[in-house]
Amino acid sequence: MNNMQIAIIAGGLGTRLGPITKNTPKSMIMISGKPFIEYQIHLLKKAGINNIVMCLGHQGELIHDYCGDGSKFGLNIKYSCESNPLDTAGALKLAEHLLEDYFFTLYGDSYMFVDFYDMSTRLLSKNKLALMSVYKNNNQFDRSNTIIDNEVVTYYNKEKSEGCNYIDYGVNLFNKDVLRYIPENTPYSLGTLFAKLIEQKELFAYQVEKRFYEIGSFYGLKEFTKYIEAVQ
Repeated sequence: MNNMQIAIIAGGLGTRLGPITKNTPKSMIMISGKPFIEYQIHLLKKAGINNIVMCLGHQGELIHDYCGDGSKFGLNIKYSCESNPLDTAGALKLAEHLLEDYFFTLYGDSYMFVDFYDMSTRLLSKNKLALMSVYKNNNQFDRSNTIIDNEVVTYYNKEKSEGCNYIDYGVNLFNKDVLRYIPENTPYSLGTLFAKLIEQKELFAYQVEKRFYEIGSFYGLKEFTKYIEAVQ
């Protein structure tokens, strides 16, 4: 895949952050002088991704107004804006007309370290519909929710994590054919999509060794702020 594309899913309400996100989407939270979305964009560009689709919802116009067409960052940004909450997979279905034959996904509150080229090579070699990045978390940074067996994801559940020692890292790679499983204009989660793919043995795992960061919680926001101030 020469022109790698990523869809950033940033339509959530950010309720765990209380007053911080009352008038600001998580992606626009200011951290050490910049909104979080700018850190994401620079990380993606450094990793070789220049084609971004923003899946927006709550207060998404603030993200759109700040990022524009992406030219000020040296890349291309397109937008898909939901008028009613569609959840994570439903947002991808809405953006179907903007997505390439293969595309990555990333949550709007996540900061990840993956080798996108290696992930794309891995999925193409497996000839499967999807590749989920996973981290051997052992409940350290959040509750583990995934079981893998011989590189295949055999279990995923955010609510029932007994027996899990991996966590979904937050970056996924999909063959566009997966969108046929998602109903139009209907709230539908990535978790439900993963369950369908696991049932059909179409979801492979890509193990990542470096921890992730997120700003969806007060603790996560504090940890990411500490990290970014240390590396600037």
